[in-house]
Amino acid sequence: MSGGKSWNGEAFWGVGSEYDPQWLLTEEQQQLQARLIELSATAMRANAEESDRGFVFPRKNFELLAKEGLLGLIVPKSLGGRGENHVCAAMAVETIARYGCASTAMCYVMHLSATAGLLLHHHRNPKVQELLRRLDKEVLVGTLSISDPATGSHVWFLLSSSAERAGDGYRLSKKASWTTSGGYADWYLAQTTSPDFAGNYANFSNWLLLADEVKARKGSWNGVGLRGNQSGPMEIDGVVVPPDRLIGPAGDGAGTNDEAADPYFLFGTAACWNGVSMGAIDIVKRHTTRKTHADVGLKVADYPAIQDYVGNAIAETNASRALTYQIAQAMDRVTNNNDWSIHEDIAVRPRTTLVQWNWQVKYIAAKNVVAVTNDMMSAGGGTAYKPELGLERYWRDGRAGWLMAPTNEVLRLLMGKSALLGFEELDFWNQRANQRLLRSELKKLNAEERKALGEELLHG
Repeated sequence: MSGGKSWNGEAFWGVGSEYDPQWLLTEEQQQLQARLIELSATAMRANAEESDRGFVFPRKNFELLAKEGLLGLIVPKSLGGRGENHVCAAMAVETIARYGCASTAMCYVMHLSATAGLLLHHHRNPKVQELLRRLDKEVLVGTLSISDPATGSHVWFLLSSSAERAGDGYRLSKKASWTTSGGYADWYLAQTTSPDFAGNYANFSNWLLLADEVKARKGSWNGVGLRGNQSGPMEIDGVVVPPDRLIGPAGDGAGTNDEAADPYFLFGTAACWNGVSMGAIDIVKRHTTRKTHADVGLKVADYPAIQDYVGNAIAETNASRALTYQIAQAMDRVTNNNDWSIHEDIAVRPRTTLVQWNWQVKYIAAKNVVAVTNDMMSAGGGTAYKPELGLERYWRDGRAGWLMAPTNEVLRLLMGKSALLGFEELDFWNQRANQRLLRSELKKLNAEERKALGEELLHG
């Protein structure tokens, strides 16, 4: 039973829509979902295999998405976009990852996150408005560049960047350790410390950079999975940009992250991993319902052990999907269904109140995809170990979820510390001393050591 889904004109061979939360989608969104499945069947899935074999950036798939108006999925209709909401964005990413290409889905998440950053501040910036109008017509793929080689998964701490006044514009410098679509994107929402930084790393800003203004090691990506996403080092080397490339007020980097870029990244990556999990289950269904053991006359799917694997995987993945869609709905509710006009007042930041929920969404989905793809590899038996089945690609792609910044270890720390001690204790930019820890360590010093430390603090 395919639940009404079709694949190249035939019944879909994976799990049917009776295990999909279709009631969350409008009729138009369900039509878009069906169209994405169709595109996956006719082209995107084959393109995914090409990307995986040759580390090829999925430009072909982005051209398909642009023809459907999906680069402007969350752009208001007044700017030529589809004007869709968070639920639709989650569905689109999940569908691309499940039926088509996880690399495309991840690059698309970064595009949506960067687009959200622009939309938050587009109201008074004609340059940004003009770019948003061109996204689909010219297949202009965007991405975020917010990492730093010196701070790892602490992507909010930009040690290797600077911005300074240069005539009427700004001179920007930045080194980024990981930039998805690096060297292949047409535009970048990048972050550096602000022109009036003065040593305060909490004071950083957003900038719009174009493809010819960044240096990236194009084609250098050689990851275990997500082989098409071309994530790698990127540099902005003293580039001078005009004042309209400053996106939002100077110093609004953290605010933009909390309200736009981070929510779309966190629930978007969760949707990607949910799609990978469901895609792995689909492949196992196809394999185990078609393969028969001649000695006993049973399909592999007849064995209780296989049914147990699949049943658990569906339940755990749908719990993750339910949380992802629930938080997407919550953001729709507080933003008047993703209405960007509410941000004409720059003080309006409703998504920020849900940041801790988006942490949980990413954590749960990234944790689940590792478990599910592991189990599906076991359920697929020896055949799953061969690339012909297609399952091992999903297994490899899913590994990235846990590792992508903020890593799941960092998210656990943020959630546990904020729940126990309060959000003010997170201290992202090392601005508050932990007095309890200091006193605890000082107790370990003898009199002479304390005296020496005091001299060093006073005169060092």
